Amino acid sequence: MCTTGMIADAVRAVGGQQVQVTTLMGPCIDPHLYRACEGDVHRLASADILFYSGLHLEGKMASLLAQMGDATYAVTDSIPRHLLRALSDCDDVFDPHVWLDVSLWMYIVPYVRDILSKHDNEHADFYAARATDYLNRLQQLDHYVRVRAAQLQPEQRVLVTAHDAFSYFGTAYGFQVVGLQGISTESQAGIKDIRKLVDFLVDQNIPAIFVESSISQRSLQAVQSAARARGFNLTIGPELFSDALGQHGTPQGTYVGMIEHNIDVMVTALSR
Repeated sequence: MCTTGMIADAVRAVGGQQVQVTTLMGPCIDPHLYRACEGDVHRLASADILFYSGLHLEGKMASLLAQMGDATYAVTDSIPRHLLRALSDCDDVFDPHVWLDVSLWMYIVPYVRDILSKHDNEHADFYAARATDYLNRLQQLDHYVRVRAAQLQPEQRVLVTAHDAFSYFGTAYGFQVVGLQGISTESQAGIKDIRKLVDFLVDQNIPAIFVESSISQRSLQAVQSAARARGFNLTIGPELFSDALGQHGTPQGTYVGMIEHNIDVMVTALSR
């Protein structure tokens, strides 16, 4: 059992036909706000292995996850803490959106390999080979994002989104990231936030802002309307995928496809 689609995709890539993977949160589901129902509790408890993100991403489920037993693993435990983005002066509060930097997400692959091998040592060599193949694919993906990002001039690499999920992405690939809301989608944007953002967009002549698949477009539509009232033509670009994968059977329904989609639509919208 995996809480998010990004984790499930990695476990499938490493586990292949030796594992049966179920995802708790489906496409376009916001993990910040997800509350487990009674059926979910049973599914979680019956899993042989439970992988979750950690770093408080599944905030509403923290107490439940803590009760799930020894075969429960936070994949972000594999990432060195000095590479994480601290959110306050506290030592244990970090931005959870690590998968948007492909080089950080690569840390979870050996971790998943080792956990699967621990529980199924008979197929350890199988898991090791598939983990190596997947790491190679992620290295190619990271290179692709860097090449595409370089097609924008530095002053064009300004990414404005509904909530502040893309800081790791921005640091890794050279984008200035501005989120209307905070790290968690529980926070709400007010009139002052919208005015401040519109001032920034007009001053910097930013042509597009982006909504995420797991978040309502309402707040960014308000930004667009306020910009138009000032005579500034602002486009809401194609949706990005931040906290969840896209629909099953689409390219965005895989981690690699999600990341490729994001960088492609960013470059297209911001190069105008």
